[in-house]
Amino acid sequence: MNDLLTPAPATPLATNVPEYTVSEISGAVKRTLEGAFGRVRVRGEITEFKRYPSGHLYFSLKDEGGKISGVVWKGAVSKLGLVPENGVEVIATGRVSSYGERSSYQLVVERMEYAGAGALLARIEMLRLRLAAEGLFGEDRKQRLPVLPGVVGVVTSAQGAVLQDIKTTILRRFPRPILLWPVPVQGEGAAAKIAAAIAGFDRIAAGGPVPRPDVLIVARGGGSLEDLMAFNDEAVVRAAAACRIPLISAVGHETDHTLIDLASDRRAPTPTAAAELAVPSRTELAANLAQEGARLAAGLHRMVQERQLRLERAVRGLPDLPSLAGAARQRLDDRAGRLALAVPNLLAARQAQLDRAARGLPDLPGRVSAARLAADGLRGRLRLALPNLVVARRAGLVRAERGMPDPRLRVRAAQDAVRDSAARLALALPGLVAGQRAALTRAERAMPDLRGRLRASLDQVRDRSQRVSLALPSVVRDRRAGLVRIELRLPSPRTLLPPARGALALASSQLAAAQRQAVARQRVAADRTLDRLSPAPLRATLREGAARLDGLAARLASVSHEAVLARGYALVFRGAEPVTDAAAVRPGAKLRLWFWDGEVAVTAGKAGQAVLPI
Repeated sequence: MNDLLTPAPATPLATNVPEYTVSEISGAVKRTLEGAFGRVRVRGEITEFKRYPSGHLYFSLKDEGGKISGVVWKGAVSKLGLVPENGVEVIATGRVSSYGERSSYQLVVERMEYAGAGALLARIEMLRLRLAAEGLFGEDRKQRLPVLPGVVGVVTSAQGAVLQDIKTTILRRFPRPILLWPVPVQGEGAAAKIAAAIAGFDRIAAGGPVPRPDVLIVARGGGSLEDLMAFNDEAVVRAAAACRIPLISAVGHETDHTLIDLASDRRAPTPTAAAELAVPSRTELAANLAQEGARLAAGLHRMVQERQLRLERAVRGLPDLPSLAGAARQRLDDRAGRLALAVPNLLAARQAQLDRAARGLPDLPGRVSAARLAADGLRGRLRLALPNLVVARRAGLVRAERGMPDPRLRVRAAQDAVRDSAARLALALPGLVAGQRAALTRAERAMPDLRGRLRASLDQVRDRSQRVSLALPSVVRDRRAGLVRIELRLPSPRTLLPPARGALALASSQLAAAQRQAVARQRVAADRTLDRLSPAPLRATLREGAARLDGLAARLASVSHEAVLARGYALVFRGAEPVTDAAAVRPGAKLRLWFWDGEVAVTAGKAGQAVLPI
């Protein structure tokens, strides 16, 4: 009973399907993928891009219908060919493999390239807008090129013809030392080396063992858009914008444009034109200097003549100083003579005044005698009555006589005072004359020195001549800058091309009409002449002239634009502007094709994509 309740052991079902482990099936899928596809090229847009600290790059490639994971190992990053970014359409070259731990397959990428010119142009345009927003292309950052650089720095390949063109042009125009920093101009690592070369030139110190360039030329020859991508790199553009040395970019041909052209101080269409911008022409500079020197010499000559005339007029307007000094000396001598004569006359006049004063004084002795007689009379009459009074009066008179001054002594004192004044005046007269002479000498010395003023004016003229000679290089530099600004304001040949072609077509039609009219007139004249002369020689001459005219008409028709178009050519117009290169046409642009028999309106299409057979 218990045996019935115990379940029987399970027995495996018999089957012929092989059994695999997870590792075995994962390895088989991996071998199948790698063996079936090998190396492949996959086109798609980069998304989900991540750079891990280990150095590996992880991303996804997608298009309208699917998405595939991708990885770039650390060892292959330096050989990748570009810097991956989200949103960039690329063509990835590698092999398909699987990642067993996640049961997913992925593309192990060894190299990348941009998917056609459209993707490159889109990436360049995005970078241009971003750098322009930062102000790296502003005109205020541009530096002026030196008129005559001492050293010219060149960043280019050492093996190309570009370096030889630059050397030949500089040697022909104005030989200058050239300092070369050789770099690869395309391929892997070219952009980093070009940026390092520009920064290296900028770090050279002035006055060091290696001369610092005064101007820098970054150049390479023409090539495709992919070949010129090193000069569209962000590091190169930033190095050019940060360079403190004036930089001239000459990348590709005249129709090629790169981002370094926007960041550089000047753009040259070719390396030869860059060398012509860097150094001036010696012959033109010598001619300009000779012309400016002649003009300066003529100006200086006119200036000297004008100053000479002004000095002569000033000299004529000044008083005659020798005559003035002579007149002053003559007046001084006259005054001295008159003073010498006036002293004796003054003494005589004073003596006469003293004599007159002496005669006007009273006769004191006579009065004394009369008083004595009166006193004697009174003495007689009063001798008896007034003996004492007489005695007193006599004593008073005696005292009065003794107290009166002596007139002769006063006259002698006045004469002595006159003689003393005359002596002092005679002693002071030479000093007075000497003082007057000294004052005249000082006045003569205070008069302006004409010879000194003339010498000072000549020194000023020479000083201004030296200053003009020193200012000549700056004047020439300003004139050259003005010529450069005039050159920049000149209209572009592309704007003049459509009117010139229209004028050429009009002139061609007018020439053809004039030729037909001339032929008709020749035929009419020949018919009139035939009526008057023998027909045989005239017909021969007419046939010869007609053959010559037909040959000229055929040659004219063969070089006309209608004949060129009839041989299979066509003109492409975008609006009223002619299109000269395919890079200028964007997908969807409206174009007009002008054939020999009419015009056709077309729309530019998108370049086709290659299909990978799997």
